[in-house]
Amino acid sequence: MKCPCNPQNNFTDCCQKAHNDILNVKTAEALMRSRYSAFVVANIEYLQKSHHSTTRPNKREKRQIEAWAKSVNWIKLEILITTKGTAADTEGTVEFKAFYIENGQMGIIHENSNFSKENGHWAYVDGKHSS
Repeated sequence: MKCPCNPQNNFTDCCQKAHNDILNVKTAEALMRSRYSAFVVANIEYLQKSHHSTTRPNKREKRQIEAWAKSVNWIKLEILITTKGTAADTEGTVEFKAFYIENGQMGIIHENSNFSKENGHWAYVDGKHSS
């Protein structure tokens, strides 16, 4: 299977490594890519694990996220801008667009996401949506 975050890569050589062990994720962008892939394959446990503990969805929200992730057809991910977020940093941002089809309509999530390191690995904190 091609990796959802980048069809040039195989899933097993790319985001699946992150899904198997979050410590394999070295940058905020890599975490963003692995989270997108987790939405595509509906790996909600990874989405929870990669979400910062201070903003992690509760059980009800987790079920809603899982149902929504399974109900849409994910098309592609575009990374627009990254700031900081390298292996040497503790914080970073990634602006991205994620394209999907829901109920026959094209949708786009355009967000500038905040990431920080927690417990030795990158974690998604929150994001600001753009129109």
